Amino acid sequence: MQMIQTSIPDVLLFEPKVFGDERGWFFESFRQDIFEQYAGCHRFVQDNEAFSRYGVLRGLHYQKPPYTQGKLVRVIQGSVLDVAVDVRKGSPTFGQYTAQLLSDQNHRIMWVPRGFAHGYAVLSETAIFSYKCDNYYAPSHDAGIRWNDPALGIDWRLPESDVSLSDKDQRQPMFHEIDPVVLTS
Repeated sequence: MQMIQTSIPDVLLFEPKVFGDERGWFFESFRQDIFEQYAGCHRFVQDNEAFSRYGVLRGLHYQKPPYTQGKLVRVIQGSVLDVAVDVRKGSPTFGQYTAQLLSDQNHRIMWVPRGFAHGYAVLSETAIFSYKCDNYYAPSHDAGIRWNDPALGIDWRLPESDVSLSDKDQRQPMFHEIDPVVLTS
């Protein structure tokens, strides 16, 4: 498995070595030792999976302390644009984002550490999105940022007329309205 650095040093991409022949293919989608070599030691406590249709945009979501979450995300079927926005107070990349194409073709896996808002847009007809979390979902500490905040300037690679949002995501605050996340060791 190869690690690929993104434009934000703490957000990492992992590209597995795929072994294939006429029967199909095989790859390791997670390996603790390689993951820890680059991302440090994390204990995953919850796995989530979502099915979505073209144009569905989920995000940008994060959890406030003390329930911040790191997420290891991948696409099982289809293609998504996956986005991580740094919301860590005092971070040199605060307010910056990285956007990565994750698909069932490139098999890439993205590590989104604690202190990042996360979201994705489905670019294919359908997609199955899967992720591991290093902390449990805590609805009382749920937070988010408006997907189309001009201060962030994210190109979701979708026409705005094709974007499908939940009621919650339509009401998220703008970036300048959020309280930066203060991480504790």
